[in-house]
Amino acid sequence: MAAQILAVIIFVLMFVLIVTERIPRHFVTLGCGALMLIVVFGICMRSSEAVMKTLNLKTFLDSNFWILTTGEESSTGINWATIIFIFGMMIMVEGMAKAGFFRWLCLGIAKAVKYKVQSIFLTFMIMSFILAMFIDSITVILFLAAVTVELAQLLKFSPVPMIIAEIFCANLGGSATMCGDPPNIIIGTSLNYSFGQFVTNTGLIAVISMVFVVLYFYIVFRKHLKSDLKGEKIKYPEPKEAITSKRSFAVSCVIFGIAVVLLVTHAQTGLTVATIGILVAVLTLITTPRHAVELLKKVDYETLLFFIGLFVVVGGLEQTGILELIAGFIAKICGDKILVMIAIVLWISAIASAFVDNIPFAATMIPVIKTLSSTMGVDLSILAWTLAVGTDIGGSATPIGASANVVGISAAAKSGHLIGWGKYCKYAAPATIIVIGISMAIIYVRYF
Repeated sequence: MAAQILAVIIFVLMFVLIVTERIPRHFVTLGCGALMLIVVFGICMRSSEAVMKTLNLKTFLDSNFWILTTGEESSTGINWATIIFIFGMMIMVEGMAKAGFFRWLCLGIAKAVKYKVQSIFLTFMIMSFILAMFIDSITVILFLAAVTVELAQLLKFSPVPMIIAEIFCANLGGSATMCGDPPNIIIGTSLNYSFGQFVTNTGLIAVISMVFVVLYFYIVFRKHLKSDLKGEKIKYPEPKEAITSKRSFAVSCVIFGIAVVLLVTHAQTGLTVATIGILVAVLTLITTPRHAVELLKKVDYETLLFFIGLFVVVGGLEQTGILELIAGFIAKICGDKILVMIAIVLWISAIASAFVDNIPFAATMIPVIKTLSSTMGVDLSILAWTLAVGTDIGGSATPIGASANVVGISAAAKSGHLIGWGKYCKYAAPATIIVIGISMAIIYVRYF
């Protein structure tokens, strides 16, 4: 009992400190993780086995961690597959950015639609959605928002509506694939779901929702998408000017293509996401030897440390049986009504992710849905898709719900365009409710 109470206190403390943002979040999770290992496992439980299961270091020696042959991966404790995959993708994306890929793509699309504001608005939303399916949404928004501000200054229109729409579409696109958003990476690696399974399930929901989202944002923003140019002659930037090195550009495109192919076919090849992450990182580094050290320095190590600490804390809840109690409580509320359970998981995930980081919430809920599946006889995959959609989309509702939101709003603020809570939620919250409603309807119709 004492171990359970302390584990809950540490978990709540972690969430409160993350939300207040007074201490860097990687320090928070690492500190709380250390407390979990020392106080809960060491002093209260006196269990070295719990420590080893949570640290999960032996997974590196398991051939199944690198090439899946038995159909199962370890999902207890630190999810090293997620850590390694994100590390590899970070290096690849930094290589693409250095070559000028993202700015070239944005300017190329703007030129293709003849720099018409409404056309840029629609195409940038779609581009944000598609890019976020394969690249971390934070990176997508970082470069997309910067180019949007540049075009807004050139064409004299407010970038705020476009940035809000881009943020939402990036989060929606991230929900479509296993590698699009961190919660999906965690869900996929923990429950051993393939890229193809995500595409055919959450991907279908995301694509259908995207149609309504584009229409919604166009209707609410159409009056704001007007240029103040009055017959002025301006010099438009050329997309090719964004390319810093033709060789690096070509190489980065090839590596990106290889990453996509490996992810799409990993269920057939048996290559795990950890192996794919290592491969793309190695390819990027050996093809850009002069910039290898620079690319390694640009990796967001703070985020990786944040994940490690987070997994330790969640592992503490799992080892002390807290997550089983939560699953039992949800099951008691739902009774034998599976549809009610789906609605509870979906809406609680969405509402919680709107106010707290969706990554720790997803990591916490995975053992919960596994318990619900085994005790209630519900198909685990249905609960997994429900959790993925809820956490990914719910994070779009507020400025702090997802990391991409913070990045996009910061980019707008640097150019003098402040996006407050009121303005952001006025447009993003209704869009979130629309998508969650559509998602619930699709889940009910398709799986029941």
